[in-house]
Amino acid sequence: MAIQIGDKLPNFKATKQDGSAFDSHEIHEKPVVIYFYPKDFTPGCTTQACSFRDAYQDFQDLGAEVIGVSGDSATSHQSFQQKYKLPFILLSDADRKLRRLFGVPTALFGLLPGRVTYVFDAKGYCIYIFDSMSAKNHIERALEAIQKSK
Repeated sequence: MAIQIGDKLPNFKATKQDGSAFDSHEIHEKPVVIYFYPKDFTPGCTTQACSFRDAYQDFQDLGAEVIGVSGDSATSHQSFQQKYKLPFILLSDADRKLRRLFGVPTALFGLLPGRVTYVFDAKGYCIYIFDSMSAKNHIERALEAIQKSK
């Protein structure tokens, strides 16, 4: 079942880019943007990650955290993070459990993992969802949603 506006952030565990464990309890009591993207190092995904990087301080100024999720390995995420100096967490979803938990759809007739951004407020409730294969607009819309929730 897909996450909807008003739903509570589900509890989950995953592996971070450095190989350490991540627990969603780490992000309670602060706004969070969780964005799902298809693949490290592809043009659109690189553009999106770098755009989140460039706006990261704006999210931090609002008390928010940014987390990227794809099916790539932690090793791939670590290389991606280092190459593009990404200051936020990247989670490996190789088994696609997080995609299923959030209800992220596939694109291109099921051939490509979808690109969806979820915004949760400080109480852990989903306040915004943006589903678009275009890497554009995810950052601005997420930032606006957090600003409106303040």
